[in-house]
Amino acid sequence: MDREKSAAFLKNMTGIMNGGALSLMCSIGHKTGLFDTMAGMDPATSQEIAEAAGLQERYVREWLSALTAGGVIEHDADAGTFVLPSEHSGLLTRASGPLNLTTYCQYVSLLGQVEDEVVAAFREGGGVPYDRYPQFQTIMAESSFQRLSKSLLSDVIPLLEGAHERLSEGIDVADVGCGSGRALNLLAQAYPNSRFTGFDIAEAAIERARSEAAEMGLDNVEFVVRDAAALEEDARFDLVFTFDAVHDQAHPDRMLTGIHAAMREGGQYLCVEPKASSHLHENLDMAMAPMVYTISTMHCMTVSLAYGGEGLGTAWGEQLAIEKLTTAGFVDINVSGTKQDRGNHYLISRKPVVAEHSATTV
Repeated sequence: MDREKSAAFLKNMTGIMNGGALSLMCSIGHKTGLFDTMAGMDPATSQEIAEAAGLQERYVREWLSALTAGGVIEHDADAGTFVLPSEHSGLLTRASGPLNLTTYCQYVSLLGQVEDEVVAAFREGGGVPYDRYPQFQTIMAESSFQRLSKSLLSDVIPLLEGAHERLSEGIDVADVGCGSGRALNLLAQAYPNSRFTGFDIAEAAIERARSEAAEMGLDNVEFVVRDAAALEEDARFDLVFTFDAVHDQAHPDRMLTGIHAAMREGGQYLCVEPKASSHLHENLDMAMAPMVYTISTMHCMTVSLAYGGEGLGTAWGEQLAIEKLTTAGFVDINVSGTKQDRGNHYLISRKPVVAEHSATTV
């Protein structure tokens, strides 16, 4: 037995347990607004911080203790004060936009709610259905808002050659698996001459999308409750988006084939999916690899398997994505990305014109 190896693993396991616990504390800090309150605040006592946040001091004090022990918050024992360093707040507050990591800390408690059901699926097969995750859409909508509100118009649309000009003139656009519709509503507001349609199987998400569209006064966008694998649209759209929607589908090939059929010849398709390789060994140096595979096991993969699906998983990867896009009939596949979104691949392709002889490039 290698005692040094054993000691190193003990340290690693201790870090894993502490990290899981601190994720819960960071989630609470996000939901209660404690991080937002402390950002830019001078060193203060637990009572002062609790009063500023409108919370109970005893809970705030224990929360501060946990995060001080975890190196997130700094404590002056002599003065009895706590402070959130500016070097830390840039990754913990709503003002940080897509860099706010506390949004993702919420997944730890969310996924923990279905742990026993996932364990049962390990033994019996099948999976955990989508309706067992009532808060998942809410967290996804929040993370999408953080990312897309800052990058969709400035960084994403420029990736698509000629898209800004065509959207300004007026084209038909779809978001398949649109969730709460944040992306489509932003686009509909920015491009009033174009027409937008969002599809999602979750009725609650579609209702939220419709409500937001109404609040924004949009009349060029509609949202439809429909399975992404059963679009049944014929050559209707010039531009189609999917944002992190393919990998947890029960039948991704049907979805991609349906998107291809729904597009007009020469139309563009932007498929945004988690940034990963299809090969495990190429993901081991990825900073969030454990989180990605955990979310896959506890949500994306098991939801697909619950409906007799393929169970692609979150880290299905660039290589398999290209293969499936090619099989569905897309050409000129290009993999890109944005500075604001370091966790996703942006796969850009198009539907060929009939009789066109164009080699697919990667």
